[in-house]
Amino acid sequence: MPELAEVAYYCRQWQPSIGEVVRDVRIHPETRVFRAHGSARAAAKAAKELAGRRLQSARTHGKQMLFGFSEGRWLAVHLGMTGELSRVAGAEQVPRKHDHLTLDLEDGTMLVFHDPRQFGALSIEVTGDSGKDPDWWTDLPPGILTSDFTRDRVAEALRRHARSPLKPLLLDQAWFPGIGNWMADELLWRLRLPPPQLAGTLRNAPGSIAAFWRGIRTLCREALEVIGTDWGEPPDRWLFNHRWRDGGHCPRRQCRAALVRADLRGRTTCWCPQCQA
Repeated sequence: MPELAEVAYYCRQWQPSIGEVVRDVRIHPETRVFRAHGSARAAAKAAKELAGRRLQSARTHGKQMLFGFSEGRWLAVHLGMTGELSRVAGAEQVPRKHDHLTLDLEDGTMLVFHDPRQFGALSIEVTGDSGKDPDWWTDLPPGILTSDFTRDRVAEALRRHARSPLKPLLLDQAWFPGIGNWMADELLWRLRLPPPQLAGTLRNAPGSIAAFWRGIRTLCREALEVIGTDWGEPPDRWLFNHRWRDGGHCPRRQCRAALVRADLRGRTTCWCPQCQA
């Protein structure tokens, strides 16, 4: 599933069209990604709200995206497992089987949401005021790179979920929006923490909460720089490049131990048994 940096990358694909007007909206007649609207027919009716409106903003929050249009029209996007956004010239666009939403713009370009497995989710909302975000957006938890994501908030998460292993807690979007499977593994490897370690144990080690907080923010900044800008390849020194298959080894030169891959509460988890003992 796309995580914080991948979501930021896909959001950037539509950003060059900010200021353009939507000429027409097309929805796949058998789409299932508009679950909030109940049916493709209902979604097509709601989508008419975007026609004739100007794209004014494109934002991300964790794994969520929000595109604002004139007169208080909004398009919410969650990529799910295989969703992606693209921006193409009209002459280059060949409709694909799983193009579930296409916005035809007056300048001739198209904004497309493509999702083969249809685990993504789209919804169209009307507030009537471009300065008023949808209520659900304003209710989202603090973003990791905002000033509201404090050490005290991390400490509160560890306290409330003291008996949870660290890995599944990191995947809780109510506390760590944008963190997914690979980012959680990457963070714990960097901090030399075993994924099954109980969250409450960090509260007993001096400086550990501050290190945990700093580590999360550092990883998010680096992921956005490497992946979120132009889908760059993470450096080989990251766990990222070694965690996806059996037989991988710890990228630390002084270690090189064989990595362990196992299921932890339903999620494939990778760690170094030596560095994260």
